[in-house]
Amino acid sequence: MGKIEKNMLRERAKKLPEVTDEMWLEVNDEYRELVEEFISVQNHSPQTKKQYISSLRQFGWYVKSSMNNKALHKISKRDFLRYISYLRDNRKMSSSGLGMKKAAVSSLCNYIENVIVGEEDYDQFKQFRNFTRGLPAIPKNTVYEKVKVTLEEYKEMMKVLEEDENYLGMAWLATAFNVGARRSEIVQFKSEILNYEIAENASFVYSHNVRLKGSGEDGKIEPYMINLEALEYMKLLVEKRGYDHEYIFTTKYNGEIQQMSPAWADYFCANTLSDILGRRINPHLFKASCITHLLESGVKLELVSKFVAHHENVATTIAHYDLRDFGEEKNSIFG
Repeated sequence: MGKIEKNMLRERAKKLPEVTDEMWLEVNDEYRELVEEFISVQNHSPQTKKQYISSLRQFGWYVKSSMNNKALHKISKRDFLRYISYLRDNRKMSSSGLGMKKAAVSSLCNYIENVIVGEEDYDQFKQFRNFTRGLPAIPKNTVYEKVKVTLEEYKEMMKVLEEDENYLGMAWLATAFNVGARRSEIVQFKSEILNYEIAENASFVYSHNVRLKGSGEDGKIEPYMINLEALEYMKLLVEKRGYDHEYIFTTKYNGEIQQMSPAWADYFCANTLSDILGRRINPHLFKASCITHLLESGVKLELVSKFVAHHENVATTIAHYDLRDFGEEKNSIFG
């Protein structure tokens, strides 16, 4: 089976419809109040908080629409398995997506067990137990093979984007491939970077501090190394768009210019870059591709891990972001 065939092993999930504020108000009061209290006291990162709110709203809406708005303290393990079956069989959700949805509801249930049970105003929860606990493990899907974006493929995509005069796409792609920042980090880059002084003989400039992946409200805060190629396309984008803005990566929606959403990259990769290369491309592939390209170019693993990947330990870089195939090295194992 070839690489492209491997990438098509699993059917894409159907995106769950958003639970709007109006829909949320139709969910029973008890559940809504507990969710809002639970969210308010957690020390989640902004991204995790957003995921938990979405996941808990989705479960509440399912209970409303498919379980006649049953009260939370009456929900059983069997009821929750119905929800998992809906996500897996009806919506074709991946095992990682199912795990996230289950974890959010489980965390809420743990909060109720540890904090709410015993409260005078919640006598109905006296016998409450976390109904997600002890359920069968969610089987792992056959995952898409992580195939690096090569330098040649990067150049091919840049050439097509240039022909399309897609300066936003060129700037995003140059940044993702050369800098190795995640989609949620790229959108944080501010236009002030373009005015930073470049030291003599330097091959990069440091960005301002960016919030990286991590727990808590602040998470891990560090600058990124922006290489000169990425910087060049950032400048081209700002020049061509014809307006000033605090952020480099912006979009216009309903006539309003605003900071780009991280989700823009999902659409761009799925509907533009994937079509150019003829295989599935997603934003998460670029951090590993950037790291792999630098390692293949001879940059030391320790330097790449610390200054590009921003990892505390090289083991994380090796395990998840080093996509080298070591073909020659493997051939030498048995002489």
